[in-house]
Amino acid sequence: MKTLLQQHRYALGITLRRFLAQPFSSLSNLLVIALALAIPLLGASVLQSVQPVAREVSIQPELTLFLKIDIAPAERTGLADRIKTEHADLIESVRVVPREAALAELKAHPAWSNALAALPDNPLPDAIVATLRDADDIASQADLLARQWGQWPGVERVQLDSAWVQRLEALLRFGRIGLGLLALGVALVVLATVFNTVRMQALSQREEISVARLLGATESFVRRPFLYQGALTCTLAALMAIVLSALALRPLNRALFDLARSYDAEFILRLPPAGWLLTAILAIALLGALSARWSVTRSTHF
Repeated sequence: MKTLLQQHRYALGITLRRFLAQPFSSLSNLLVIALALAIPLLGASVLQSVQPVAREVSIQPELTLFLKIDIAPAERTGLADRIKTEHADLIESVRVVPREAALAELKAHPAWSNALAALPDNPLPDAIVATLRDADDIASQADLLARQWGQWPGVERVQLDSAWVQRLEALLRFGRIGLGLLALGVALVVLATVFNTVRMQALSQREEISVARLLGATESFVRRPFLYQGALTCTLAALMAIVLSALALRPLNRALFDLARSYDAEFILRLPPAGWLLTAILAIALLGALSARWSVTRSTHF
């Protein structure tokens, strides 16, 4: 066990000396990998920050029927009962919003109170809000019901209130798939960069490796410094990518703060949690070690 630890310490020391012997080349490789890793990291930050917004809003579509101004209260109640009766299997709940209640709710909002106070009468119509049950084809069912109810007498217009939430969810799914493909492309960039770096290092030490083998060095003893080189390169690059991403989020958040404040909202882009980042660093380090092993195996058969 002591001998194995000494061998690993020796391999790590060789790796560090190689980094210091070629500082410009080492720093260039680190920057290339770090910039490549920062792109999906920023994408993950955006997705992670947007997802709570989608979770806070119900994705159950609500169909709002805006009724004609001159509709009688009995007709309004009849429409609500008709929805419950004819579509009981699709409807979660139905509630009637009288025009007086809608006006009172708007007047309670400071942004609308002054404007509504100047109006001579109530311009709002009665409304019926129907919440649909969860289903696999809920979007198509909502569209079908909206077209059907829009033709009923006494109905002025039907609005699908949660359609934008569904579009947001679809956009997030698209973003996750795109981020996965981007991460795959970045992984290939990391593989290629580490592979070529280790290959050039192995070829430049060709004679040293040959002498070591003549003296009885094993394959693992020859490969170990290169494995450390690949893992250490990717680990340092991942840490640099986190720092670069954190710096890039500062101007983005300043710009988003002004935009969100205009909508009386708060929205901040944050890096993924520490556990997620640690897992990513370990995965990238493993990827670098595997790439280095592949490269040194192909480059030291001479």
